[in-house]
Amino acid sequence: MMNIANMGQSFVRASLILAFGAALAGCGAPGDAPAARPPLEGARIGGPFTLTDQNGRTVKDSDFAGQYRLVYFGYSFCPDVCPVDLQKLMRGLAQFEKSDAARGAKVQPLFISVDPARDTPAALGPFVARYHPRLLGLTGTPEQVAAAAKAYVITYNKVEGSAPDRYLMAHTQLAFLMGPDGKPLALLPLDDPRTDVDEGAPAAVAAELAKWVA
Repeated sequence: MMNIANMGQSFVRASLILAFGAALAGCGAPGDAPAARPPLEGARIGGPFTLTDQNGRTVKDSDFAGQYRLVYFGYSFCPDVCPVDLQKLMRGLAQFEKSDAARGAKVQPLFISVDPARDTPAALGPFVARYHPRLLGLTGTPEQVAAAAKAYVITYNKVEGSAPDRYLMAHTQLAFLMGPDGKPLALLPLDDPRTDVDEGAPAAVAAELAKWVA
């Protein structure tokens, strides 16, 4: 799963860099230049969705109007990548909340499953609770999940395992920061899963949140 997922991640990340490289080149000029603009400004990422959270409640994208959203796609049965990514992201969010509680409270973290067959609300509940008290785990019908993934340029596919219920899900490894209007602002840093989840990675996430959350 690692190789397939990383290939997908590299392709999407490279595409985003190419798409917004010209805009980024104009940022950071000396003197009285305006503040840097969000790197994903204008990208066609995000959109309407209807899913179900870990408590069985129907959740729509419009429920988060006025809030920043930290959005990550994965699945609870993931053996390595997703747990490490969530540790980095949620510890980074916790650091940001500690440094600025008011701004931290404006960020709603969302974990959207790409494995709706196994990730029922009952399965997602204890999984997301491990990482952050406000993390919402979202699932739905295969069609609902596919629509949400497409809106966020996420690709995924099933990788057969040793038994019907022991499969893996290869998926794009990206974390998005969305603005209060539901439009994309930036990618949050997710490096190699073997990097330090206790220090460097969460600090980088916290710094990126501090840069864009007003």
